[in-house]
Amino acid sequence: YMKTYLFIQVLVCFILIGISKEAQSNEMDCLVEAIYFEARSEEFVGQLAVANVILERVRHPKFPDTVCTVVRDGHYYKGMPVRHQCAFSYWCDGKKEIMKDKQALTIAKRVAHMALDGVVLEDVQGATYYHASYANPKWARQFEFVSRIGKHLFYDDISYNIFIEEDDSNAQLQLD
Repeated sequence: YMKTYLFIQVLVCFILIGISKEAQSNEMDCLVEAIYFEARSEEFVGQLAVANVILERVRHPKFPDTVCTVVRDGHYYKGMPVRHQCAFSYWCDGKKEIMKDKQALTIAKRVAHMALDGVVLEDVQGATYYHASYANPKWARQFEFVSRIGKHLFYDDISYNIFIEEDDSNAQLQLD
């Protein structure tokens, strides 16, 4: 009986680890895809800045809580994204997401690994929005400009700052 119980516990652990790795892999794939399509023409630092914004959104309570749901956030009709009505333009531009440039894909993967490992550019720390420098979206006026890196301008939503207070027992979120 004890051996069966132990075997089931070990099996459950392996299944949970497998799900976790699959979820992590999916998150990596979504981040790589977003970096590739949103910033592949940027230098490495510009791509990392875009990745940082995506991951900042994942951590922020105002946005979805996974990379995939963040980059695919937007308006949908009959299960399909509505053209030009997404948080990240590549997702609803009407084009298929096919990554043909192998060198750009390799760089996007490196950037994604670094970002997921916690590398954050100080210049965009806390930024949850960005847009290409040639665009002039109305929404940008309501946020605080943080930095320009390459062809992108980065913004922070200062009306929704989060402060974390830690004590010995737990962490509490306080909204400003």
